[in-house]
Amino acid sequence: MAEPKSRRRRPPVSCTLCRKRKIKCNREYPCSNCLRSKKNRCVYESLSPPPRQRLRHGQTTAPDRAREPEERQTLSLDQGSTVSSDTTAQTLQSGQLVASSTAPSTPGSQSSAREVESLRFRIKQLEEQLSKATRRPVTSTDASSDTNITTIKSYLAGTFHVHHQRPAAGQDATIPRTIMHKTRLFGQSHWMNGTAQFWDVLETIEPCVQNENSKCFLNVHKCKYLARVIKSRQNPTWPTPPTTDLPAKDVADSLVDIYLRTIEGIHRILHIPTFRQDYEAVWVSETTPDMAFIIQLKLVLSIGAVMYDDRFSLRTSAIRWIYEAQTWISQPEFKSRLNVQFLQTSILLLFAREFVGVEGGLSWVSAGNVMRTAVYMGLHRDPLYFPKSTTFVAEMRRRVWNTVLEINLQTSMNSGGPPLFSLDDFDTQPPGNFDDEQIMAEDPTPQPDGSFTQMSIALALRKMFPVRLAIAKALNGIGVSSAYNETLRLDSELRRLYKAICRMIQQYSSGGGNSPSQFQIRTLDYLVRRYFLALHEPFFAPATHETAYAFSRKVVVDTSLKMWCAVYPSSPIMAAASQTEFLPAHSDYLTRLAFCGSGLFRTISAQACLLIAAELRAQLQEEDSLGPVPLRRDLLSVLDDGRKWALRSIEVGQVNVKGYLFLSVICEQVGGLMRGLPESQFPELLTKAAEDVLERCVSILEDRVSQGKGEEDIGIHLDGIDDIPADTLPDLIGDWSFMMPVNNFDFGITEPINWVESGFT
Repeated sequence: MAEPKSRRRRPPVSCTLCRKRKIKCNREYPCSNCLRSKKNRCVYESLSPPPRQRLRHGQTTAPDRAREPEERQTLSLDQGSTVSSDTTAQTLQSGQLVASSTAPSTPGSQSSAREVESLRFRIKQLEEQLSKATRRPVTSTDASSDTNITTIKSYLAGTFHVHHQRPAAGQDATIPRTIMHKTRLFGQSHWMNGTAQFWDVLETIEPCVQNENSKCFLNVHKCKYLARVIKSRQNPTWPTPPTTDLPAKDVADSLVDIYLRTIEGIHRILHIPTFRQDYEAVWVSETTPDMAFIIQLKLVLSIGAVMYDDRFSLRTSAIRWIYEAQTWISQPEFKSRLNVQFLQTSILLLFAREFVGVEGGLSWVSAGNVMRTAVYMGLHRDPLYFPKSTTFVAEMRRRVWNTVLEINLQTSMNSGGPPLFSLDDFDTQPPGNFDDEQIMAEDPTPQPDGSFTQMSIALALRKMFPVRLAIAKALNGIGVSSAYNETLRLDSELRRLYKAICRMIQQYSSGGGNSPSQFQIRTLDYLVRRYFLALHEPFFAPATHETAYAFSRKVVVDTSLKMWCAVYPSSPIMAAASQTEFLPAHSDYLTRLAFCGSGLFRTISAQACLLIAAELRAQLQEEDSLGPVPLRRDLLSVLDDGRKWALRSIEVGQVNVKGYLFLSVICEQVGGLMRGLPESQFPELLTKAAEDVLERCVSILEDRVSQGKGEEDIGIHLDGIDDIPADTLPDLIGDWSFMMPVNNFDFGITEPINWVESGFT
């Protein structure tokens, strides 16, 4: 009996859901039944085109295709998938070729028709997938739509890449986020973000500096040459082995007292009674003192030396003490130094380097190492989680950890780098409100918040620490929104906390008991207002043509003025000090710290002066009336004070003249605008001002060199200074940074240090 002929399976034309329910399908995508069922996808099961048999030239023949077996394929639309445009184009091209072909009415042509329908359906699916993929919103990683990078090139200052980001609110003004200079990246808290608005001044005087026959060109060489001579005499050789040599006891007593009355009253590092006891033992004991304590003492002396007199006469000694401490701390003795005393020494070294100006601009890098050492020792965990210890040990661990947090936050703001830690990284409680004598007793009771102790100022900073950390993250972090609403929120939160702190300090002063010193009050005010300035400074330049940022402009000007008066109380702005001389009384240590030293107080003061100059310039440029422009006398007074301050800084020991040059040229520009000079006269006016400043600086530096050691000791001959080879100029330019230190550790590198490395520092 013959077997029945097998019937060929007819390809399905309905979707899988309609076939399963055995209902009629309209064969659309999605079909009507699936739409009524609220199905987002409609799956069809069809025959895919048979695989092609490739020939030598990559073509296929119809007989070969007819002989190959058919394959089943399920086509479904996955909304999460993406399709490349190249694949879609190739599929479209194949579909068009098949559809345009003609076939006879034969069983083979029916199969071709099914293949055409399958291809058309697949093309429709791919087109819809591509359409959905292209409609997706742009993610934050695609920065091309809201960010741009502006490259600023200057022969004198070097090349800067300024990264701007458009505000989230959609304003026309762009906000600078970071600045890239050489191998360094500066966040918004760095002072350099506020100086980009003065690049027109540099462009104006650069033709004079580039001209080898000009006075500016020659005097730039002279200033750099003389600065190298002075620094070569100040900096000892590296490494500098530590010794037990100390200055005379009366001088050492004064330096220790200055430190304990100033920096130790703000940032608690040492236990004062214990330190004084060990200090007195150094002078009366006949045994060799402990080198670890000698290094700690020398760092205390170097910080006190900055505020010892009005001319920083102990600068060379302070630099040597720091070199000795750096040599000692760099020795490969790690495990034996994992103790609180070593952490105290490391913190003192950071402060000394910043204030004296020995690689102070890189303190942020070293501060990270100090924090990791503290974490390795467990200081980030509260002593309650460890075996019970004395109150003295527990409180000292809390105090040192509190200072480690503060110095990491402070160096983060100074360098423009992210803090790289959060409140979730530690659970150590704030120190108790104890005087130093109290924690030596058994189970002492902390004093109430209304009582002033030696910890009160540090605890006031700790109360504002979370919001200040949030500000640093918002300014220097990546991927953080720069929306103006967030700036206003952080400003409001910090302002609320600071008002409460101010009321508490006023109660201290009026209570009749112990009260903070003027140094502590003014320094606390300066440190907090620095965050207001950094928070609003990115919006200062846009505020000159965007009314939405008017509040930031007001905050920047008012804060800059208050910070300037804090470090310069003898300014005519302060009526109570109007009769004093330029340099204040001997007890004004904050002014000396900003005037003779380097680091935060000097740099931010210079930044405040520049921002006030920018405000005056903006007011003059915005004025469109024919009459005189009314300018605030207090702002004009700051410009005059700033020029004197910068000049006197060079006279008392600073070797970098760029800060004085930059500020003087800007002041001349403001003066020219006040006089209504035409634009064509400004190049000559600013060039003349630059020439006068450089000539004055050369004269000051030559006097300092002539007062030093004999020229034969270091191989320097001033008679030939006018014949410096012109090809040495690239070594004298290219770094425009107020934050870089005046003195650098010399590790045997003989390359000259750029003449613009330290600016106001």
